[in-house]
Amino acid sequence: MNTREAIRASMDMPNMIVNAYLEDLSDADLLVRPVNGANHIAWQLGHLIASEHGLIEQVVPGSMPPLPEGFADKYTKETSQLDDASAFHTKAEYLTLFGEQREGTLAALAPLSDDDFDKPAPESLKQIAANVAGVFLMQPAHWMMHAGQWAVVRRKLGRPPLF
Repeated sequence: MNTREAIRASMDMPNMIVNAYLEDLSDADLLVRPVNGANHIAWQLGHLIASEHGLIEQVVPGSMPPLPEGFADKYTKETSQLDDASAFHTKAEYLTLFGEQREGTLAALAPLSDDDFDKPAPESLKQIAANVAGVFLMQPAHWMMHAGQWAVVRRKLGRPPLF
């Protein structure tokens, strides 16, 4: 297994977890906060989608599918406190965008060589990843970190544990 194959394989688990955790949740459920001040799932999904888009664009410019106009602006630190459903997207929209962005990530990954993965990350990303491989590996780690928070929301909603 080479670096590209390992990175690709690392994305399988978050895809499965994300889909399982969201499968039986409604759009309204996505706005439930586990505790006051914590981010709801709707905001986290937008944040994850916008982050994946932006991070991969920084290491493979021009590689990612476009996001809807103004999408990233809806998922800032300031908007994380909003609870109005009209400020966010539907679960179906998030899942579509997640799929499109993940396909873009995998397409950007496909032609890279092991030497490409060793190239330093852009200066703006040095605090989270030393090299291009680290930026790609940030994607599954970031999704898993947030999905772990969704388990708490699911329990608050009376859903059984899945894993």
